Amino acid sequence: MTKSFKVKNPATGELVSEVNINSKEEIEQALENGHLSFKKWSKINAHTRSGYLKDWSNKIQENKEELAKLMTLENGKPLKESLGEVDYATSYIDWYAEEAKRIYGRTIPAAAETKRIIVSKQAIGLVAAITPWNFPAAMMTRKAAPALAAGCTFIVKPAEDTPLTTIRLIELAHEVGIPTDVIQYVIGDGKEVGEMFTSSEYVRKITFTGSTPVGKSLIKNSADTIKHVTMELGGHAPLIVAQDADLDFAVSQTIASKFRNAGQTCVCANRIIVHEEVVEAFSEKLAEEVKKLKVGNGLEEDVQIGPIINEKGYEKVVSQIEEAIEKGAEVLTGNEYNVDKEQGCFFVYPTVLKNVDSTMKIMQEETFGPVAPIISYKDLEEAVTIANNTPYGLAAYFFTNDYKTGTYLHDHLDFGIVGWNDGAPSAAHVPFGGMKESGLGREGGIEGIEPYLETKYLSIGNL
Repeated sequence: MTKSFKVKNPATGELVSEVNINSKEEIEQALENGHLSFKKWSKINAHTRSGYLKDWSNKIQENKEELAKLMTLENGKPLKESLGEVDYATSYIDWYAEEAKRIYGRTIPAAAETKRIIVSKQAIGLVAAITPWNFPAAMMTRKAAPALAAGCTFIVKPAEDTPLTTIRLIELAHEVGIPTDVIQYVIGDGKEVGEMFTSSEYVRKITFTGSTPVGKSLIKNSADTIKHVTMELGGHAPLIVAQDADLDFAVSQTIASKFRNAGQTCVCANRIIVHEEVVEAFSEKLAEEVKKLKVGNGLEEDVQIGPIINEKGYEKVVSQIEEAIEKGAEVLTGNEYNVDKEQGCFFVYPTVLKNVDSTMKIMQEETFGPVAPIISYKDLEEAVTIANNTPYGLAAYFFTNDYKTGTYLHDHLDFGIVGWNDGAPSAAHVPFGGMKESGLGREGGIEGIEPYLETKYLSIGNL
């Protein structure tokens, strides 16, 4: 009997689709097929691979409305955000369609007149990806596009909550002529599929976006076969508001960062660190704007905050809010909920907390929900200490119009992505990734294709 996952709309609890789970034998066959197809795909010239990627991007845009609605149905995010994610997803395909033609080698002057040294790049092999539920389109294309551009074959296991977007994207890739064994998906339990990926002799690289504990496990399990790994892991982003900041602008950017996808992103502002001279004014302005955010089903007009993805995520958010209040945090707005456990629907209204301190769990653990905790600081050294007081180092933000303050914060914040007066710095042409326990490697930009390439040098003698 074939087992399946039920994909439900987290805003309504309605069944969207049932997706069959692949057997172990089917997954093993898919891995072998990907490995065998690599031999042919890697030999196709870069301009032809580039053309396939451009065709794929165009096909996705032709089906943009369908994909966005599908994403909202399975993920819950507002339709406007889903439409934006489709554009974000294709921006990676467009970028790497061009980078495919820019995989350069070089020559190195030899130490002998009779020698010549040539350095070249070649595709690494079959790439296995595991992607998260919060950005089911962009997190897949951000991995698939550079892999295919480099000449690698690609297989992905999407999140159990949101497999439909990935499935449709890969169907569209096949429709434009990318061979079925060159880009594939498999459906299954994350732990089981992850172990198959890491132990497979066919897989040469693992790329993963998700939690740090799972990432650590994948790294450990990949060591036995010396696989290359790219890991985009957890975050706990600080957002610093300096004394001289434009508060209205800082508030608008804080909302853009914090409440995107109901706060369920790895780069959203989780800790709002505000100078003591402006903390009251900033807190009041932020709370007033947050009160205006509309909560509901992402398919409804003007909804800005959708549901929490599942009960586990909901319980984590609520526990952090309650623990902070018990320890003295003040609720400026929010701390309200709309829950139907029987249907599996969990809404958390956007919440702003003031008088937060560093002992609270909300300051120590990634929240993944629409909660903005505010803590004050006296000087920049204290702000940096609070910001860096985390094992994570993915994204950080600060707001100031003073170049000395901005330069100091840039130099002292231990984060791979930093936004200076910018709450939305992510883009396909920049290197996305973190420091410390937030991951290994970069995705996007010219750096993003290197993890899919091996470097080889040829020494020619007796010339």
